[in-house]
Amino acid sequence: LHYPSCWLLFLVPAGVPVRSGDAAFPKAMDNVTVRQGESATLRCTVDDRVTRVAWLNRSTILYAGNDKWSLDNRVVILSNTKTQYSIKIHNVDVYDEGPYTCSVQTDNHPKTSRVHLIVQVPPQIVNISSDVTVNEGSSVTLMCLAFGRPEPTVTWRHLSGKGLGFASEDEYLEITGITREQSGEYECSAVNDVAVPDVRKVKVTVNYPPFISHAKNTGASVGQKGILQCEASAVPVRGTVLLGGVLMDGLANGLDGVRIENKGRMSTLTFFNVSEKDYGNYTCVATNKLGNTNASIILYGRCRACP
Repeated sequence: LHYPSCWLLFLVPAGVPVRSGDAAFPKAMDNVTVRQGESATLRCTVDDRVTRVAWLNRSTILYAGNDKWSLDNRVVILSNTKTQYSIKIHNVDVYDEGPYTCSVQTDNHPKTSRVHLIVQVPPQIVNISSDVTVNEGSSVTLMCLAFGRPEPTVTWRHLSGKGLGFASEDEYLEITGITREQSGEYECSAVNDVAVPDVRKVKVTVNYPPFISHAKNTGASVGQKGILQCEASAVPVRGTVLLGGVLMDGLANGLDGVRIENKGRMSTLTFFNVSEKDYGNYTCVATNKLGNTNASIILYGRCRACP
């Protein structure tokens, strides 16, 4: 395209910028704020004294009158009348942010007015720590990096069994000497009020050595069912086993009437038909890679007629 040299001379920003509320022409809008992906309309109020008009982005000419100078197909002219000169930018992105200038020619005197385009970007978490497993007493650092305009606020919270617990208002959450109570899910939230927060979660597993929380002596009558139970906690869980010299030998030989069952933290030893030889001491053993512990449980006789 060929444009007259007078246009080039006219578009040089030699005029004094017009302040907001100035009665002189041109009068552009105040700052324009749009979200990323939306359309931005830039308007400039003119009158019949104006002979030439143009929109510039910094020093780049977008439109001169009805003639398009920009190669960006997202930029289109909306109106060029005696009262308004406006353009629209479709699918706005962050690189479109910045100053735009409306330049007019009146009585051979060029004047300019500037409007600033502000592009808001919803918060987005771009990098976050993976699920992690550590031993109790270790130190843990969780990372949550987020992007947005304006810059989002990043908050960490511990989703514990007692509810939502505050952890940190920072991109990095540091836990020194972590305990088993601090295991669970940690939620990272990025907020900047442009759109709904972006929320992601990280699971922290804390390994700890086993301990036996329940092991109670039990009485049973001959010929009746007898049940010994042992509850142990540990991460990782490997279950619990019950040991007893005669019993374990019997199990190895396929002894009928006895069953060991491990469900979660509870180990149950069931005698379906208790005999005299079943009475005695049994050892509950809980173990994992961090250690082991044990407790003794006694199966003792109880007469049927006793209360």
